[in-house]
Amino acid sequence: MLYDLKGEDHMSPIVGMLYSAVKENSQRLKLITNGMSQDEIDYKGPNNSFNSTAQLMKHIMYVDLNWVYKIKGQPLPQSLKDQHGPMIDENNRLPMVNGVPWNSLMSTYEGVLMMLNDSCTQLKDADLDKVVAFGHENEKKATIRWGIWHIADHSRYHQAQMNQLRRWYKEHSPSN
Repeated sequence: MLYDLKGEDHMSPIVGMLYSAVKENSQRLKLITNGMSQDEIDYKGPNNSFNSTAQLMKHIMYVDLNWVYKIKGQPLPQSLKDQHGPMIDENNRLPMVNGVPWNSLMSTYEGVLMMLNDSCTQLKDADLDKVVAFGHENEKKATIRWGIWHIADHSRYHQAQMNQLRRWYKEHSPSN
């Protein structure tokens, strides 16, 4: 297998290269979560003190969904906020997710990636310079270029946490 960040044929060169990083990370996410049981998906680490893979996956999806709408230049519709949010709960933590099948979480995530693909298809490289507000209260500013890169980087960051959860689960599961 050859690894490359070759852009998508139907996208502008730089947009396509950035999108290809997101796409490669989504494929990696599927690989590292392959074969997880529901118990493992909901596992919150030693002493139940970490975010579960399910919580991390829902968080990745919701952050990406917010960025799709930033890229589109539109506010995230309230119906999607209600369906997939909130970003954090009243205790400033990732919201609890328990008992949600992995294929349901992945299906939602893949839908967001399709929306991102559609949005990136409409972007030109010059559009990457556009500055948007983001953050819990839109207190930060970034270019669209940074936003697409952040989607890939953010996913990879949480994938490392998922890998650690898998290690702990194998060490601490009752079957071991």
